Amino acid sequence: MAVGVWQRLDQTGRNLLPFAVTILLLLVGMVPTQLPGYAAVAPPLVVMSVYYWAIHRPDLLRPSVAFLIGVLHDLLSGTPLGMTPLVLVLAYWVTLTQRRMFLGDSFAWLWLGFAMVSVGTALVQWVVYSLMHAQLFDAGPVAVQAVLAIGVFPLPAWVLMRIHRTFLS
Repeated sequence: MAVGVWQRLDQTGRNLLPFAVTILLLLVGMVPTQLPGYAAVAPPLVVMSVYYWAIHRPDLLRPSVAFLIGVLHDLLSGTPLGMTPLVLVLAYWVTLTQRRMFLGDSFAWLWLGFAMVSVGTALVQWVVYSLMHAQLFDAGPVAVQAVLAIGVFPLPAWVLMRIHRTFLS
């Protein structure tokens, strides 16, 4: 009987791993740095994680979980409540609809897909912020954030792949 309990506990921990990793990346992305202006262009690690898990394990990271992670992000960062959940759920939905194209293909396709999602999420954020304030904001920081996210993506993707292959395969 004890073996069954430990196996269920192990499986539960493995099933919660995408959620835990995404929360960890959320916290890492919020660590303050001494670089001036970095917060405005910091790569969206949470979007990277949601993108990866939506392709590889959508059964373990559902849209409702992405929404809750977005709410937590907004509460911790002070961004307008609902902005990050909107972005994460849209990124999840777009990724999930194109999932078959990225599964089993080369890393270049995965990276290209993230590039499109990154540009799309940055654009959504810029449009929503501009609409909320009824003025067009400078798109420069949003563009820099998207380019930085695309350039940095291979490192978080490699970490996520290692976690996926080690614990969830």
